[in-house]
Amino acid sequence: MKSLELLVEKIILSSRWILVAFYLGLVAALAVYAVSFAAKFWKVAANVFTLDENGMILAMLGLIDAALVASLIVMVMISGYENFVSRFDETDADVSFLGKLDSGSLKIKVASSIVAISSIHLLQIFLNAAKYTDGQLMWYTIIHLAFVVSAVMLGWLEKIMASVKADKNDLKL
Repeated sequence: MKSLELLVEKIILSSRWILVAFYLGLVAALAVYAVSFAAKFWKVAANVFTLDENGMILAMLGLIDAALVASLIVMVMISGYENFVSRFDETDADVSFLGKLDSGSLKIKVASSIVAISSIHLLQIFLNAAKYTDGQLMWYTIIHLAFVVSAVMLGWLEKIMASVKADKNDLKL
């Protein structure tokens, strides 16, 4: 019976390597998104003298939005791989630019990125407010506020969990 238990545990632990397919898929998605970004940039560059100030601001916000989404993909790929699959070898890869990303801090960074992306999208909508009804503007704002509240709640819960963990460590000493 113990050998069956060990086999099941080995299979479960080995199954984390299936996640590599998802991370490689994100690498491919990032490459496709880079092509999309290049096309957006080319469109902006080709129209630089014909866009008015509002149009240029909207175009730049679109490029910033794309950069934030790409950064989010990289953050999820690297930290997800390191947290759930395998640690990067210190000699081969320097991922110190991400800081220490455990699952709790990863959630907060992802939520913060989503809020930033949502903020840019909401700013684009407000700059084109004439194209939207008051009801649409209200719902876009409510949805954005839901993202903000969610991010704040995740941060608050992470702070609580960190203090609980610190209290447990103090008790052990």
